[in-house]
Amino acid sequence: RRSQSIACKLLGLDKTSNKNFGGGNTAWEEENLAKYARSETRLLEIVEAACEKSDLDCNKLLEQIEDQVETWWFHRQQEAPDLFEWLCIEELPLCCPPGHFGPDCKECLSGPGGVCGGLGRCEGEGTRLGDGECVCDPGYFGQLCQSCADGYYREKSSNHSTPACAACYHSCKKCSGPENYKCLECKPGWLFHDNKCVDTDECGTELARCSSNTYCHNTDGSYECRGCDQACVGCMGSGPARCKKCARGYKLRGAKCLDVDECSERAIACPGLNEACFNDEGFFRCECADGFIRRDSICVENHPLSGPEKGLFDDMTDDEVLVLQQMFFGVVICALATLAAKGDMVFTAIFIGGVAAMAGYWLSEKGDRMLDGFLKGR
Repeated sequence: RRSQSIACKLLGLDKTSNKNFGGGNTAWEEENLAKYARSETRLLEIVEAACEKSDLDCNKLLEQIEDQVETWWFHRQQEAPDLFEWLCIEELPLCCPPGHFGPDCKECLSGPGGVCGGLGRCEGEGTRLGDGECVCDPGYFGQLCQSCADGYYREKSSNHSTPACAACYHSCKKCSGPENYKCLECKPGWLFHDNKCVDTDECGTELARCSSNTYCHNTDGSYECRGCDQACVGCMGSGPARCKKCARGYKLRGAKCLDVDECSERAIACPGLNEACFNDEGFFRCECADGFIRRDSICVENHPLSGPEKGLFDDMTDDEVLVLQQMFFGVVICALATLAAKGDMVFTAIFIGGVAAMAGYWLSEKGDRMLDGFLKGR
């Protein structure tokens, strides 16, 4: 069918039939180059318009048959003017002529009204596929779709043509007219009574088959199995008043199965420390009370996590830290001086170096600013 579609688009030659080369001197171009009607320019325009850019399958197939299209355009047009017949039926072959089907293009069944009597379609018509059987229009059946299907009747015709098939009343399988009293035979789920089809109440008989915890609901010509209310274990109809037995979390009160409020009826519904009871339909739940969160199955107070502890010197100013550093440096110098006084040459050298460093620091600009601030009582 895709090849047939492409061929039909390629056959849309009327879109370009009145065009020309579009140059300044068309008469000269057509006389000296070629007639536009069979020119390569026109072929390219037709091929480019055959498929939408987004249609990948169409473009892929067009690419595969490009050589055959060019062969027909330049060499076979005169002897085979029908592109579809030459390309799709004879050359590839992928298609069949109208009214034919299958690998050998056999003829479809036909009647007075044409293929399938004009009341259906031939399966596989126009392709190398299908079995050629008639797929009838709604309301018809038969080898050539000449009979009325179940649920339809033959209308009366004032002329000599075959009358059409019209729908019976919805409960009738066979009828003589569209009214409910013209039934001749009923559809399944209906009983024939006084020329009418009356609904069978399967729910009132043993015809219905519904699983546990569902109930039967009668419909026109059939029935449905619907789920019981959540308050029920088995039921005879919809709602909590039609329960056979109350479900867990419900209690029969009057004629209905109603929710049990475990939070108010139980002395201690939630035994956990700092837990609160919350009632829901058919059950209850225990959650932590306001201001508490659950940690390791226990409800504890919801305190915000504290930040890292402050260090010893976190609240001190920079100048105070410098003073402490100098005090520590002084203690170290004093210790070295004591050791140097005992004649130890190593400690004497360290002591002299420490004093020199101390003096250099105090003479620096930073040391001056710190000392000035300290003397001013900062």
